[in-house]
Amino acid sequence: MTIKEIAQICGVSRGTVDRVLNRRGRVKPETEQLILSTIESEGYTKSIVGRALSVKKTAPVIGTILCSEGNAFFDDVICGFTKAAEELSAYDAVLLQRTMRGHDVQRQLALLDEMDGRVSALVIEPINDPAIEKRLIEFIQKGIPTVTVNTDIAVECRCCYVGSDYESGGKTAAALLELLTKGKGQVGVVEGVPTLMGHVLRQRGFEKRLRQCVSLPIVARESAMDNGCLAYEVTQKMLREHSEIDAIFVVAAGAAHVCQAVIDAGRKKDICMVAYDDIPATREMMRRGLIKAVVCQQPVEQGYRSVKAAFDMILSGQMLEDQRVIMENQIKIIENME
Repeated sequence: MTIKEIAQICGVSRGTVDRVLNRRGRVKPETEQLILSTIESEGYTKSIVGRALSVKKTAPVIGTILCSEGNAFFDDVICGFTKAAEELSAYDAVLLQRTMRGHDVQRQLALLDEMDGRVSALVIEPINDPAIEKRLIEFIQKGIPTVTVNTDIAVECRCCYVGSDYESGGKTAAALLELLTKGKGQVGVVEGVPTLMGHVLRQRGFEKRLRQCVSLPIVARESAMDNGCLAYEVTQKMLREHSEIDAIFVVAAGAAHVCQAVIDAGRKKDICMVAYDDIPATREMMRRGLIKAVVCQQPVEQGYRSVKAAFDMILSGQMLEDQRVIMENQIKIIENME
């Protein structure tokens, strides 16, 4: 519970709650009693209230690292960060936000080095690499709560994961493709990043579910590495080498570029495509009839809940162990996209 939530229950301002918690006076006795009673009735103990006051004095810093540059999906994740930060400003908590382009391990290590010694907690979209794992374990050993957002890593490297169930999301996409194609077709897969656990699990779920449909085989796979220009190139290559392809699954970013490659190949009317995420580019391609359905993973909620999870550990003074906050996979078609 935040100061804002206490204020809402009591029907007073956040400033009034803050004055009561910090014993600054200038509050009517009956109002002060109402606030203290509310805190007690909601399960707070004196130690937790004391901890909240202590945390406020330290002005905690929550570091965030995202591989987000050039990927519109993460605009909404960052909106979630901002929403959480606004609520936590009552504790004088601030965010130290860093972003990077692509999935270069050395760049992410450099950002972790920059965070070390400056943050009270860390929220990160991790690259699945032994060097990153080792560094995140060091953060935890120093008592820095660590939350993975959007994609996960080995459980010993973080306290909490906030994101979707990727394997389930992949199975959902496969079931959608089966429905849309009536279970018959030749499938091309535009793969994501092999060092992102989420992308690997999503493709695994997709292929596991698709094997149940023997008349819908995968005939080609090409990796786009979350890069739009590369997604265009590999789609062109697939369509040249496998003219029989009439269904495409896009594992990660770059769906709009895949669509452009389909258009340029003159295949707009005969390819069924399933992709991910409600972002402007995929929305436009759905309006144009190229993408038939997308699976969405609630990016704003991911950002919001990851920062709140990090702060809750700061507030409680306790590190979680293998906590998972899973977003519901949502299916969108053009009729419910707006």
